[in-house]
Amino acid sequence: MNEISEKLSIEKMIYEIRGKYVMLDSDLARIYECKNGTKVINQAVNRNIERFPIDFYFQLTEEEFQNLKSQFVTSSLNENNNLKFQFQTSNSKHGGIRKLPYAFTEQGVAMLATVIRTKIAAQTSVNIMRAFVAMRKYISSNLIEQKYINNIVLEDHDKIVNLEESFKKLEEKKKSNEIYFAGQIYDAYSKILEIFISAKEELIIIDSYADSKLLDIVRRLKVNVVIITKEDNLLKEQDIDSYNEQYNNLKVVYDNTFHDRYFIIDKCIIYHCGSSINRIGYKTFSINLISDEEVYKLFIERIKTIIN
Repeated sequence: MNEISEKLSIEKMIYEIRGKYVMLDSDLARIYECKNGTKVINQAVNRNIERFPIDFYFQLTEEEFQNLKSQFVTSSLNENNNLKFQFQTSNSKHGGIRKLPYAFTEQGVAMLATVIRTKIAAQTSVNIMRAFVAMRKYISSNLIEQKYINNIVLEDHDKIVNLEESFKKLEEKKKSNEIYFAGQIYDAYSKILEIFISAKEELIIIDSYADSKLLDIVRRLKVNVVIITKEDNLLKEQDIDSYNEQYNNLKVVYDNTFHDRYFIIDKCIIYHCGSSINRIGYKTFSINLISDEEVYKLFIERIKTIIN
């Protein structure tokens, strides 16, 4: 066997067990041309046990052995017949229990070469070390390539997410900036009700011409409602008292400084409405979401001072 083909064969005898790359005693006995197989390996280790700490070699558990066996059966290694499993359980019809194989790490293989007395041990050990080095390079190269691919995927993922968010914002903007023409009374009321029921804790309505029609809408809500309207408006105290006797979630604040109509959802979302609720659908108007952060902050601070 020439050096290149021997190195390739050895690489196929390197397995990953317990997160380490190892070789099995049966493979080492074969390539070291030990006449008595693994017995020679075991004797060499036992005679020099102080040279083989637990990070140099370990014995496979039965579960590890069965996992490795199943991998071997389904892998291309089977074609080369590199691994000969000879372990028999106590239930085997042939009887007897043979020892589970030992696995040697790279350091263990290097140490084993110093205690094995065969003609080809020295040169074979060199080839084994080269095989481990080649294996590490292969793994490192794959990891670098995989990292590169992962970065590309992540970059594409971020781009996709950004596009999805952009489309979502465009869709929300489309839904939140709508125009209603004269006669679209039902559609307009439906939109306003959709905005109102989105409130989780509080709904603030600014409408100088609020009247009992507005109460008919907000009575369906399960949140606190604040109506800011002008003094001497169409909403009578008797209407307010009657409403609160039954629902008890309404506060009316009088302020004459607003001309336009606004809906404030949970003090975090503001809609501008071009029509008073009692005139919805009579003339063309629009409902727009206020998205300018500076405007939003100033507006919320102003509302807080009025309510408090």
